[in-house]
Amino acid sequence: MRIIVMGQQAFGKDVLQTLLDTGTDEVVAVYCEPDKEGKPVDPIKELALEKGLPVHQPSDFNDQQTLSTLASFDADLMVMAFVNVFVPQAARDTPKLGSICFHPSLLPKYRGPSAVNWPIIMGDTKSGFSWFYPSDGLDEGDSLMQWECSIDPDDTVINLYFKKIYLSAVSSVLEVCDLFRSGNPPRIVADEANASYERRCTKKHAHIDWNKPVGQVYNLIRGTNPAPGAWTTLNGVEVSVYDSQRVDGDGISGRVVAISEDGVTVQCIGGRILLKRVKPGEGTKQPAAEWAAAIGLNVKDNIGN
Repeated sequence: MRIIVMGQQAFGKDVLQTLLDTGTDEVVAVYCEPDKEGKPVDPIKELALEKGLPVHQPSDFNDQQTLSTLASFDADLMVMAFVNVFVPQAARDTPKLGSICFHPSLLPKYRGPSAVNWPIIMGDTKSGFSWFYPSDGLDEGDSLMQWECSIDPDDTVINLYFKKIYLSAVSSVLEVCDLFRSGNPPRIVADEANASYERRCTKKHAHIDWNKPVGQVYNLIRGTNPAPGAWTTLNGVEVSVYDSQRVDGDGISGRVVAISEDGVTVQCIGGRILLKRVKPGEGTKQPAAEWAAAIGLNVKDNIGN
């Protein structure tokens, strides 16, 4: 098949590399976002240029010249691997077999741009990825295939995405192409009763409320590690929280109950959080024990005030 790869960053690059390494299909063009001033060249663009592939970076896929150029590649399929720009139906339908898009959740649940963060934050025990037939709605459309994995109790975003989802997702592009090559690719109709859309997880969502149940606080910390980073305050200074551990114990919420070489333990409702690695203010990430010693933090101090 003749394939157009549309994507960005490491995932887009690795999908492209996988298709090129296998060589079963011919990649006829690569599409990615326009260059951004002051930002490094996108890795997928670098790889495409290195391999001598045509690279296009349109800012508007409704433009007639853009559509004409897309059609000139006479592609069978467009593989959309990590795409942030809106691609209208006229562009998606240009290849003979249409387009297929990747999303790092079990659609239709967790549509939206932070699909790896929210399942952890919400306390889900499973996640995965979907390849779906994109429509004009955000992450809407029937699925071609899905892959499922567990979310373990201590998984962070890094664990879930890079250690579980990523490699399987990259290699799955070969199965995606095989399904289209078979001539009868499946369609898994989305159950809208299970659909959810969550907005981008930002700093405002990552604020720690120590008066919440310990499970909710722990899920928030690991579901925002490493980005956008959970945070609290101490004496008016923001402190970002990264590595942590859930431990047992009762007491007054928000109070520091222990300081040791392992870190700083803070009380929540029904349990405690051991802060292991933090970033105070404009400083750097550091062991929580070092931070506590540097600022003279004491047991019975209150955090989040």
